[in-house]
Amino acid sequence: MLRAAVDEPPRLQRHPAGYLFRTVTRRDVDKLHEEIEELFADLWQVPRFAGARRGFRPNVDSFHTDEPHELTVVIELPGVDPGSLSLVVGERMLVIAGERRRPKVDGGVSYQQMEIEYGPFRRQVRLAENVDPERSQARYEHGVVTITLPVTERPAPRGRVTIEVGAE
Repeated sequence: MLRAAVDEPPRLQRHPAGYLFRTVTRRDVDKLHEEIEELFADLWQVPRFAGARRGFRPNVDSFHTDEPHELTVVIELPGVDPGSLSLVVGERMLVIAGERRRPKVDGGVSYQQMEIEYGPFRRQVRLAENVDPERSQARYEHGVVTITLPVTERPAPRGRVTIEVGAE
């Protein structure tokens, strides 16, 4: 018999034709969607494709805490002006957008090495739970933005809410 992960009971059903099949939940579909997005994002990290890649893609961590009950999203944004950031919370989605601009250099410049990525970026973070966007906060410190999103039982109202970023 097929067995699901230890923390989930198996979701098997018997088809009228007699065979067993596993039901797919919305959570399963969302997780698969995230994994596919990560796979394609990682594909652009491969050196063969690096020349075709345009722009900056910041790294994101997200985690859940019980006390206080909230989701936290951490984004590495060194060299990004916090005033240029756009943080928008919609239905179980956080969108982070902005631009890391290449610093201007006086005089004629001939680069010997160019590894730092610049340009516009937009990241979408799927939120695992309903959050209260009105009580959400964002803090920018040492090139890292930390967003705290209080968890709520009720779904967020339709529409989007912008979170202001507090600087260092």
